[in-house]
Amino acid sequence: MAGLPIWANVCDNVRMISSQRQHLILNRLRTRGAVRITALSKELGVSAMTIRRDIADLADKGLLKRVHGGAVTTSSLLAEPLFSVKSQMDMGLKDTIARHAIDYVSPGDVIAIGGGTTAYVFAQHLLESRQCAGVTLLTNSIPVAELVQAMESKDVEVIVTGGVITRSNSLVGPIADKVIASLRVNTVFLGTHSVSIPRGFLMPNSLEAATDMALMDIADRTIILTDHTKWSCTSLSLFASFDQVDTVITDDQLDQESAEATRSLVKRLVLVPVNPEEGQAQDGASDGSGDQVQ
Repeated sequence: MAGLPIWANVCDNVRMISSQRQHLILNRLRTRGAVRITALSKELGVSAMTIRRDIADLADKGLLKRVHGGAVTTSSLLAEPLFSVKSQMDMGLKDTIARHAIDYVSPGDVIAIGGGTTAYVFAQHLLESRQCAGVTLLTNSIPVAELVQAMESKDVEVIVTGGVITRSNSLVGPIADKVIASLRVNTVFLGTHSVSIPRGFLMPNSLEAATDMALMDIADRTIILTDHTKWSCTSLSLFASFDQVDTVITDDQLDQESAEATRSLVKRLVLVPVNPEEGQAQDGASDGSGDQVQ
């Protein structure tokens, strides 16, 4: 049957059985680090509900971890999904966070934007806004640099760090760190692979963690952009403790226990409504005792 995915036709055109689909899902996880339900549904020619059942079955066996919109490998301490995979996961949450974060930039600022897909979505919205006028942007993200290059208006100057390319299309390592150390920025915007209470913010790649540290060292202010799912996973390398971060911007789907614990540790936690009509962002700052200051 022409036009159907190759995996949708096996055993004399009989749709693959559950064990075959699950084997494919695990193969995709080994090569990509993460998979999306919608992409697998299209590739295999089955419903999203069928893929969800397969993922749930594999999760019950401890072979993967379910996340919103898909699944990630259980070896998440070292796993770093490809940028192309991560960029299609939790898009609504990333978009919500990014739209709010551009309010933290003023025309003429000198800022840095780290790697990762949430930071990339933030860069997209920033470059479409009035706040980007006259901005100088330092980045170790190849996709972010390409965004600026593709702009018709050249009112934004971009500085790219150089370095070794990671799976997330970030530039890291000694070359990147040396370039960063010679500069200074007003604000750095960083994503994170996971949030660990009370430790802080982590990445799977130790070189990327070191480069994020270098970006923080040259910034007057550090802002972390991350969705609520990052509190439910862990990773290998710590790049920032809570007291090193000025503001954490996430969505209001973060559970109350995690929100309260985070607010007691970080200077400011901002919970942005996923549905804007439900209200304004909850902006809480800590006074050092863990109490919220309005």
